[in-house]
Amino acid sequence: MIGYYNYTVWVTYLGMAFSVVGITLAVEGHATWAVAFLMLSGFCDSIDGMVARTKKDRTKQETRFGMQIDSLCDVLCFGIYPAVICYTLGVSGIIGKMVLVFYCGCGIIRLAYFNVLEEEKREGAKLYYHGLPITFMSAILPLAYLLRIWLTEGVFSVWLHVVLVITGLFFILDIPVPRTRVCVAVSLMMTDIAAVVFCMFSGVW
Repeated sequence: MIGYYNYTVWVTYLGMAFSVVGITLAVEGHATWAVAFLMLSGFCDSIDGMVARTKKDRTKQETRFGMQIDSLCDVLCFGIYPAVICYTLGVSGIIGKMVLVFYCGCGIIRLAYFNVLEEEKREGAKLYYHGLPITFMSAILPLAYLLRIWLTEGVFSVWLHVVLVITGLFFILDIPVPRTRVCVAVSLMMTDIAAVVFCMFSGVW
């Protein structure tokens, strides 16, 4: 069998599994649960590198495989998956499809550029990100989704168009984004969890 199956990539595969299940939930009309599963994918992505680094005897090939599988899963988890959620929530029609293509395209470009920087070990890359990491969508979309409670369906659809376009732009703008500290990541995750739980108890599914 090709590939590697040790524990260093298990968390990445788990995040992928959450995304695939979440896509089915979105298509079946369970938007809030789909957003919740997006957050789970984001959590897996936030710890997979830490888990992988605990294996001190990784070969160069195993390390490079981990980086590649992580990027490929990111395309699905934080590119295609959010696009499907937004499509089911009204980002459709000609303009909507153009927005979805733009968002996914920017995400792929961002990931490819990140991989290039990692291979070149560009100076300063360890201190900050070049452009907004695509994985941040797992935090942005839950917060944006919270407004579904108060906005009409049409206005909420427009809001999602705007969120996708702005987020996509930040993916490809070469602006320094400080690497997220643990306390900030935890705070943001707790805020997202509160937003999703609030939507559930408000009857938004």
